[in-house]
Amino acid sequence: MKRTIIILTILSLVVTAAAQQKNELRAAWLTNVDSNVLSSDANITEAMDYLASMGINVIFPVVYNKGYTLYPSSVMNTLFNAPVLPGSPFVNRDFLERVVIEAHRNGIEVIPWFEFGFSTSYSLNGGHILAKFPSWALKDNTGKLVVHNGFDWMSPLNPGPQDFMLSLMTEVMDKYDVDGIQGDDRLPAMPAAGGYDSATAALYSSEHLGGTPPSDYNNTAWKQWRAGKLTAYLSRMRDSVKARGNNMILSVSPAPYYWGYNQLLQDSKTWVQMGLVDNIVPQLYQYNMADFNYAINTTWNDVGQYAPKVFTSGILAKVGSYVVDTTFLGQMVNAGRTKGVNGECFFFYEGLRANNNRVGNYLKNKFYQEPALVPYRNGKVWRPKASIVNETEAAVQRTGAWTEYLMKGFTGSIIRTADTSAPAEVRYQFPVQYTAYYDVYTFRTPNTPWTQQARYTLYGETDSSVVIVDQSDLTRKGWYKLGTVKLVAGNRTVLRLDNSLLEGGKYLVTDAVMLMLNRRLSPDVVVGVEDRAAESPVVAEDFHLSHNFPNPFNPATTIRYRLAAEEFVTLTVYDILGKEVATLVSDRQRAGEHTVRFDASSVSSGTYFYTLRAGAASVTRRMLLIK
Repeated sequence: MKRTIIILTILSLVVTAAAQQKNELRAAWLTNVDSNVLSSDANITEAMDYLASMGINVIFPVVYNKGYTLYPSSVMNTLFNAPVLPGSPFVNRDFLERVVIEAHRNGIEVIPWFEFGFSTSYSLNGGHILAKFPSWALKDNTGKLVVHNGFDWMSPLNPGPQDFMLSLMTEVMDKYDVDGIQGDDRLPAMPAAGGYDSATAALYSSEHLGGTPPSDYNNTAWKQWRAGKLTAYLSRMRDSVKARGNNMILSVSPAPYYWGYNQLLQDSKTWVQMGLVDNIVPQLYQYNMADFNYAINTTWNDVGQYAPKVFTSGILAKVGSYVVDTTFLGQMVNAGRTKGVNGECFFFYEGLRANNNRVGNYLKNKFYQEPALVPYRNGKVWRPKASIVNETEAAVQRTGAWTEYLMKGFTGSIIRTADTSAPAEVRYQFPVQYTAYYDVYTFRTPNTPWTQQARYTLYGETDSSVVIVDQSDLTRKGWYKLGTVKLVAGNRTVLRLDNSLLEGGKYLVTDAVMLMLNRRLSPDVVVGVEDRAAESPVVAEDFHLSHNFPNPFNPATTIRYRLAAEEFVTLTVYDILGKEVATLVSDRQRAGEHTVRFDASSVSSGTYFYTLRAGAASVTRRMLLIK
């Protein structure tokens, strides 16, 4: 089995597929903040459509670059009065919201990439972050700011930067319907020359009987200690990800182990041996086959053999004026597959589109002719393609005076009515394949003469709701979410638009409507399962964690769980930033029912998470403490 990844300039991509398909991760990173691909909604739509056409099933869009977020961030606004990268094409728009919609429409998973990680800036002496928080700076053994390959660093072992980065990651996962998050060679990482800042030194001293860090930054024990702390932080990242659902993915793209451990203290071998990551893409960026063979063979022996299912080759497609030659590209892909890797991820998207899509089309025709399932989904489709019904299709019922208007819609033109003297409506029917919750979108083509009071009725399994939309709002173009409904499998009328509120002299318009499976509300709906027992999730049949009771609670609550067999068990409580609050169980326990009481008298009000681990199985629940 194989998986394939592609890396884009600000966005990285991955594609989902139907049942009975091969397992390959095919992905791309979108990384360059000056790229045109994310500068407009139309460009995003075109990019996602192209990537889907060539077989991509995952994208990794950059969301943190140059010490700023590219999405509107409340965290950044609070700390730095800068909700988005100043002067960028991301000001006054939410590119990530649009990427998520367009990618999921095409069945592509979206895993945001925090590219700069613990780097604050590039050759700016720490930039705006260290200007406000100078104590966050990573220092070398001479007391100077650590600059590695031009990147300025904050201390990855300082609680301030740690919590700051976690707050950005949790913000993205809570605000957007993403499929996970990704770190890279700066998250988590620390240049080996660093670790002499006061916070790291104090932590070291507290664990070494008051001693000070060795002056030689290459000291073996000193490197191991710092690498271990980075691994512990990655564990916090994982807990924060899994607290938002076991289907959320933690992906990392570290430097190759033979270089990354010595230079950046990234112990990726331990990461995979501990099962901390769901997906790992070592950056095997080489310019000739001799170097690539060394990189992939060494990295496979160091890391890949311990986690072959989650291991993918990171391949350099473009940097500066360099664009990979397709002959060399084919050799690298074949070398990886011979070794047993599960696919490719390409750095970065523009490399696929360069020279009239030469690289992308080559991959499509040579390696990606058939769709592929994402390997870490265990033979299931997590993001099925959305269902779209155009206003001209037979599944749409129209009454009243509607006429075609030659304005570009999702496909073809649109229809409209100005009639206020007689009823007019449009009803959209969908063949619903799975009983589940669905998000309903309408494709908007705003124009000044359009109505400010378009009346939509959404029909669910047992109820309906009305949504009033201003169709003249020029800021809301493209797919617009009307709401979420639960639907039963079968042919269902999902949406009705009528002219009951239409103003005189205005037009009511309509175009395509889209139905998209809501994975947050329907995480257990199985789509496209392959009959591959070996790839079933490692979860015991009788392993179960109940919701705590009471919830909300003050100050104590009870947690019940069931074990299928005797296992070593841990039950841990975390706060919303992933900090461990309490370990309630850490022992080997018999099969059967167990009950634990959590007394929260010593902690403050807020949302907490509790995670039960038993062998290879784990599950997380949420609870609310109100004092």
